[in-house]
Amino acid sequence: MAENPAAAPARPRNRRGEGARLREEIVDAAVELLDETGNESAITLRSVARRVGIAAPSIYRHFPDQPTIMLAVVQRAFAELETQLRADVDAAGEGPRERLFACCHGYLRFAQDHPERYRTMFGGLWMPVLNDTTVTEHDVATLGDACTQLLIDTLDDCVTAGLATSTDVRADAVALWLGLHGLAHQRASTVTYPWPPDIADRIITALAHLTGE
Repeated sequence: MAENPAAAPARPRNRRGEGARLREEIVDAAVELLDETGNESAITLRSVARRVGIAAPSIYRHFPDQPTIMLAVVQRAFAELETQLRADVDAAGEGPRERLFACCHGYLRFAQDHPERYRTMFGGLWMPVLNDTTVTEHDVATLGDACTQLLIDTLDDCVTAGLATSTDVRADAVALWLGLHGLAHQRASTVTYPWPPDIADRIITALAHLTGE
């Protein structure tokens, strides 16, 4: 039988205290499989173990089932998104409007640069029946909270500066996210559509209730 090119050499056993490193390697392997295949179903306990170079039962010490691996993959993706958004907002300077636009455009850029991860973050295809896994409702409900809060904060700064007329910042931030998500999804699905070059700015301006320059 031909050797599986995706299989890694047998991994040396961790020394005491190195379990956290193995956990990260397991998540690394799962992310690689997702990026390579674009399919959550390719991420199984067996395929991840083969990629890392360990026996499948070794995974159970860190992840009791496949959905918990997928949860870790999605949590990492949201952490990467948050890091990018905060860097973009900080680089935009002190202007509230500029910071809001930087946050929104950073979101769209992440979706474009990491299509497989983005689809998994929001597609919900990996989400299990909660009674059949150790993944909890709280685990799922809190995904992306930090990113949402950053969008709320940047919009609220615009309101405080008199640049937006929102009277319910949280609700309008959610509406703005839905607009951005819809654009990101449609750009990925209808790649030949002649999008207006300023379509993102139009969405941001309208849904954030921005008032002038």
